[in-house]
Amino acid sequence: MTSDSSNLTHNFISRYPSSIVVGNGSLLPVTSTGTATLPGPFSLNNVLVSPSLIKNLISVRQFTSDNNCSVEFDLAGCFVKDLESRRVLVRCNSAGPLYPLRLPPAAALVAGSSPPWHRRLGHPGHEVMTKLASVIPSCTKEPSNSLCHACQLGRHVRSPFTSSTSRASNNFDLIHCDLWTSPVVSVSSYKYYLVILDDCSHPLWIFPLHRSLTSFPLLLTSLLM
Repeated sequence: MTSDSSNLTHNFISRYPSSIVVGNGSLLPVTSTGTATLPGPFSLNNVLVSPSLIKNLISVRQFTSDNNCSVEFDLAGCFVKDLESRRVLVRCNSAGPLYPLRLPPAAALVAGSSPPWHRRLGHPGHEVMTKLASVIPSCTKEPSNSLCHACQLGRHVRSPFTSSTSRASNNFDLIHCDLWTSPVVSVSSYKYYLVILDDCSHPLWIFPLHRSLTSFPLLLTSLLM
C-alpha cells in the first residue's frame, strides 16, 4: 500500500477493493492499483494507492511470492534471502517496533555479493576479526553486530534428554547404539565407528567400520548371536 501513485510503474483505476480498513476502524479510499519496482531485483504486484496513508506498507507474503525470496526476522531487524540458494540479498536493521525495508541500489547489491572476510576465514568471532584488522584493514569495514546465518546454525544445540530412572535387569535386555562418522579417515581406512552400550552391565564396545550401511546390520547380528 502506498499514498503516492508515482511509486508505481504501471497504474490503473482500482475496482476492488474500494477502501482499506485501518486500525481505528476508519475506511481509507483506494484510488488505483498497480505494479511497483523496488531498488535491487525486487518488484511488487497489486499495490494499492490510498492518498490518506501516512506510511508505505508491504505485505510479507506478497513480497516473498513476487520475488521468490524469504524473510527472516530477529530482534535487530530482518534478512531478505534468495529462496533457493539461501544467499542473503539484503539486511535491514530495525530500531523501533516496525521492520522498515531499506533496499540499497542494485549496484550495491551486486557489489556486496562477494563473501566478506568473516566467511572467507571460516566464521571467526569478533575478537579474532578485531585482531586481524591490523593485518587486513578491510576487516574494519564489515559490521561487527550483524547476525551471521551460518554462525547461528553452528551454535544450535540439541535439547537435553529427559532424565530416565529405568534400568534393564538382565544383560542385553536393552542396548544403546550410536554410529559416529569421523571427519578424518584413520590409518586403516576406517571412517565410521559403531558404539554399543549394554544398559544393565554398562560395558562398551567400539567397532571401526569402513562403510556405515553395509557393516552395521552384520555387526549387530554377530553380537546378538
